[in-house]
Amino acid sequence: MTQERCPGSWCEIHRDRISNNLALALGLVPKGRRFCAVLKADAYGHGIQQVVPLIQAQGVTCIGITSNTEAYAVRTAGFTGTLIRVRAATPPEIEDALDAQVEEQVGSLEVAEKLWGLKNAGRPVRAHLALNALGMSRDGLEISTTQGRATCLAILDMLGNDIVGICTHFPDNTPESLRSASKLFQQQVAWIIEHSTLDRSHILVHAGSSLTLVADVPVETDMYRCGAILYGILKPELGFQTTMELKARVVSLGDYPKGATVGYDGACRLDRERRLACVSIGYANGFRRELQDDAAVAIGTQIAPVLGKVSMNTIVVDATHLDDVQIGDETTVFGEIGGARTALSATEQQFRTIIADLYSDWGLRNPRVFC
Repeated sequence: MTQERCPGSWCEIHRDRISNNLALALGLVPKGRRFCAVLKADAYGHGIQQVVPLIQAQGVTCIGITSNTEAYAVRTAGFTGTLIRVRAATPPEIEDALDAQVEEQVGSLEVAEKLWGLKNAGRPVRAHLALNALGMSRDGLEISTTQGRATCLAILDMLGNDIVGICTHFPDNTPESLRSASKLFQQQVAWIIEHSTLDRSHILVHAGSSLTLVADVPVETDMYRCGAILYGILKPELGFQTTMELKARVVSLGDYPKGATVGYDGACRLDRERRLACVSIGYANGFRRELQDDAAVAIGTQIAPVLGKVSMNTIVVDATHLDDVQIGDETTVFGEIGGARTALSATEQQFRTIIADLYSDWGLRNPRVFC
């Protein structure tokens, strides 16, 4: 997106809150364990170029990304530490990421063969063997099967000591599930060490996310890979603060009679005369069309219900009860209202999705203002 002039909707990114959240998260990491800051989806929509300096300032030496664009953005921002891809990559992606010095995830023979070819061509290779281990069943190798173990041994034989890590991703952080998955993962790591030339003391064994870090069940992992917690998505009771606010402006005010319809398809019909405000945000800006009946925004410090269907770049709200509302007034979709911050649960209910989804959507669709 090119720089928008006088935007109708925008995201305010609070860098001080990201720094505070990071400090709190680092304080939860058990002694002797490492921390990987996950900056996928352009740092959950917050902007990699802005977040990397905050990460570096607190001594974090490992960053997780998914795309090559993110990898090069992290390097351009001045990060010289370890850069790990936290998903599988295609062979062309792997080759294109060589200059960014990305440590790739390997869970298939195809990727292993690509890395082996690069190694033989004199390019440095550092790979993390990805296991499923009661996990996500997306890109981890399932070594509970005979075929999976055979593939694993072939990968180990092919890459040898170029494998610097073994990883998995827990899909469920409830106590029972986490205990089972963690136990299986450690058993599978032990099997790999036993059936290879890998030296466990030189291998980074890592599992777990932000949810794992704040779970009540301790897990064996050399490193936690955390994204959500940096942006205040979890555990507000521990002091974590939301880091993005979504705002727009009132662009029109009008009085409409009883019986007037609001929005496309006349989905809403006024039961009495009302004053309506048009606000400069819509589904193109990440204000989802699938709203609950109690959807609302705040104009100033006053709540205004959303009426009718959401348009591409506008919504209509009931401003009948609002005092002194004017064209140009700031409207808050998500953020601080009268000294109180929007509850995560209320926003997730309104938009029928999780805050991580909303952050990445809003931050990539709207201009960002950094505070």
